[in-house]
Amino acid sequence: MDTSDGDERPGTRSAVPSGPGRRVEGCDLCEASHLTRWYVEDEVCWVADCEACDVPMVVWRNHGTDPPEADLGHMLTVLATVADERFGSDTWTLDQVMRQVPDHFHAHARDRAWWSRRMGARR
Repeated sequence: MDTSDGDERPGTRSAVPSGPGRRVEGCDLCEASHLTRWYVEDEVCWVADCEACDVPMVVWRNHGTDPPEADLGHMLTVLATVADERFGSDTWTLDQVMRQVPDHFHAHARDRAWWSRRMGARR
């Protein structure tokens, strides 16, 4: 619907915008709540500590699983910078398996102690 006349009433815009910045209602990664430490935020992605595993996680700002190569390269570079600063160079691994949110691209930088830290928090 065209809202160029300035109509800002609820329900006058699509719940899922098309194109860049596409978000899906109900997606935790689209919501991007600041529940943990945030490191970087730009027009392509954001990096924050993962709520579930307490390691830096990069999240694409668009809802989907297949970012363009330019966006993917940018996101992995930003994540690497954060991980190197937090854990030290060559002390972490990249994990691009999207386990808990399989329909929204994100990747984790996992240090050697992430699993024991996570399991220790559950005790």
